[in-house]
Amino acid sequence: MTLVEDLKWRGLIKDISSPELEEKLNKGGMSFYIGTDPTADSLHVGHLSSFLISKRLKEAGHHPILLVGGGTGMIGDPRPTTERAMISKEQVQHNFDCLKKQVEEMFGFEVVNNNDWYKDVNMIDFLRDYGKYFNVNYMIDKDIIRRRLETGITYTEFSYMILQAIDFKYLHEHKNVDLQCAGSDQWGNITAGIDLIRKSTGDEVYGFTMPLVTDSQGKKFGKSEGNALWLDKNKTSSYKLYQFFVNVEDSMVIDYLKIYTFLSKEEIEEYERKNNEHPELREAHKALAREIITFLHGKEEYERAEKLAESLFNNQFKDLTKQDISDLFDEQDIKEVESNISVIDLIVNLGAASSKREAREFITNGAVSINGEKITDTALTITDNMFIDNTYIIVKRGKKNYYVGRKK
Repeated sequence: MTLVEDLKWRGLIKDISSPELEEKLNKGGMSFYIGTDPTADSLHVGHLSSFLISKRLKEAGHHPILLVGGGTGMIGDPRPTTERAMISKEQVQHNFDCLKKQVEEMFGFEVVNNNDWYKDVNMIDFLRDYGKYFNVNYMIDKDIIRRRLETGITYTEFSYMILQAIDFKYLHEHKNVDLQCAGSDQWGNITAGIDLIRKSTGDEVYGFTMPLVTDSQGKKFGKSEGNALWLDKNKTSSYKLYQFFVNVEDSMVIDYLKIYTFLSKEEIEEYERKNNEHPELREAHKALAREIITFLHGKEEYERAEKLAESLFNNQFKDLTKQDISDLFDEQDIKEVESNISVIDLIVNLGAASSKREAREFITNGAVSINGEKITDTALTITDNMFIDNTYIIVKRGKKNYYVGRKK
């Protein structure tokens, strides 16, 4: 299977600027770039598909460059509905530094900053050297711009297309870049760059896009949708990634295996068979979590995430550390509690019961466990040695309700 055949089988190519690009992709030897603006200090799962495609191209003999938009990040790519909030120059620089470090360590890509070539451009040069190549009617016809015309779009956002085209031209002239790849929402910006280079230099360059990764309802992964899964394990733990991917929809898991893993066609088709015959085993889901977490954070992190999932499933917590507990439960759900109080008060204080009477009933009925052990004594006192790693205590009520206390 050629590179392009593999990309198409995985559903990773949506738009392609020229039929001859397929042969060039299969041949290898192109320098290409992908871009992201430093709107946060970490990449998230919404970015990961693009970066994994870049890694596939790198392994096929192409040279990847990541452009982190220290310049364009101070403006913001137009959204389909509303204008992005601008962030400070200091925050942009901080985010750039973090992303550069993350990408170099995780993917080994060369990183450039478009502020390096924007910072010395004045308005007159911008209009003379670049603006004259852009027809306003052409710009308005781009999908993202056309959709914003009804609600209104600022000149700043309207100009973003020109800036991204300048990026392509600069990298073509200074880094021998002949290809840009991005998500399908960037197609208009890619073609603007292709046109600028053709008009201003006569050179032919190329671009292709990949479909945006979504769930079955069409909701995309990414921080703009409020469900960010960060690639920085200090922002999103490996356990939370594990829980997310082992619980993705059965109808989507094979698509995600194609997009997010380097498993072969034969391996993925075998998981598809298993998923169809025994979906309750979730073998495809576990493979998805294993491949992604191992790639991002290493085998040990995956094994730890799996161990934490098993601890929660089996209601066994005594061998865990306070860091394990912190990864298992969201910070906003953890309440501070005192030691040397009654178990009744603990249950009420954590919100596991609405009253002392209800707490006694739960205990009497065998519905309460502490740190994995069922409690039957309503007169029990909570002592220091009952806190895991001298920090946390976990109350379970019923089959699925967990309440976590942190010792004051």
